[in-house]
Amino acid sequence: EATRDLEATLGALEETYRSTLEALGSAIDTRDLGTQAHSRRVRGYSLAVARAHGMTAETDLRVLEHGVLLHDIGKIGIPDAILLKPGPLTPAEWKIMRTHPEIGRQLVEQIAFLRPAVPIVYHHHERWDGTGYPKGLKGADIPLGARIFAVADSFDAMTFDRPYSRAIEFEAARREIQRSAGTHFDPAVVASFMTVPLNLLEEIRKKSLE
Repeated sequence: EATRDLEATLGALEETYRSTLEALGSAIDTRDLGTQAHSRRVRGYSLAVARAHGMTAETDLRVLEHGVLLHDIGKIGIPDAILLKPGPLTPAEWKIMRTHPEIGRQLVEQIAFLRPAVPIVYHHHERWDGTGYPKGLKGADIPLGARIFAVADSFDAMTFDRPYSRAIEFEAARREIQRSAGTHFDPAVVASFMTVPLNLLEEIRKKSLE
């Protein structure tokens, strides 16, 4: 009975953590134009891709979830004049914008239970061909969670209206991601993404907006 009570308490605590992180992710979304419910959608897409890719350990999935929900937490350190600018950023402004993974890393690594998610927060803008940032990591040197996130994040960016771009259909977005396999994205992760049923992706999107 004591064991059951402890398990129930731990389960409730984990749910509290999850709800808190989801609320924090939503709060971060409100700072950036056109990203309503972005973190919730990308969390769902990322978990679906991860499972299709063979990630089954609950610990690994939980770390991925934490990293996805907090991926843009570093944007709280970016001035509104840059973050909310309606037009293109200047090279100097882009230099500042690209500091948000480092700011996020510094914030997240201070919290012990979130520390495993730091590689996702820090490396979510790396590219498979090495042209990303902040470290220019290439190929399998990029943490798997960050590679999975990159696919899910781009899919959401293409399929949800933003001030600077109109949404495209799910199938068109999947073709575009497939076209970028080997340059922007890990080809193996893209292959796993392509096996995720469209109706599941649509259900994730629908639930995120409820």
